[in-house]
Amino acid sequence: MRTLLLAFVLSYATAGIGAALTDLGPWYFALKHPPWKPPDAAFGVIWSTIFTLCAISGWLAWQAADSPALRRRVAVLFGVNALLNMLWSALYFKLQRPDWALFEVVFLWLSILALIMGLWRLSRWASLLLITYWIWVSIAAVLNVHTVMLNGPFGIKP
Repeated sequence: MRTLLLAFVLSYATAGIGAALTDLGPWYFALKHPPWKPPDAAFGVIWSTIFTLCAISGWLAWQAADSPALRRRVAVLFGVNALLNMLWSALYFKLQRPDWALFEVVFLWLSILALIMGLWRLSRWASLLLITYWIWVSIAAVLNVHTVMLNGPFGIKP
């Protein structure tokens, strides 16, 4: 039970840091968005669901890992993914550089794919629980592309 609690703490800590880096201020609201973009209120629900699934996935994978090497692999896969997740928020919102975030989202997407593939042999359920995350980041990446196309170039002050 302690490891499940720790998985939730770590997952929600990642979410909290990402949320703290997400500033929906005047800069964000001045951006042009594609008409198919989900409403801003939906993002909190979607991310809360994803981080809950990530916590359960991490716990399942940790339980299935029966050696220190396998547990280290689980920790590294989730740790790298968490850092990339927070970095995307920092680039997009804090630095106001959707163009840099677009470059970085490729690595975030690949880290989710690495998690899905890396956990498959340990726990199929742990792996499958991450599919929603991978799909959502795929959608977010396309949204990121459209935001850059509609608003770029960035980093040039008038």
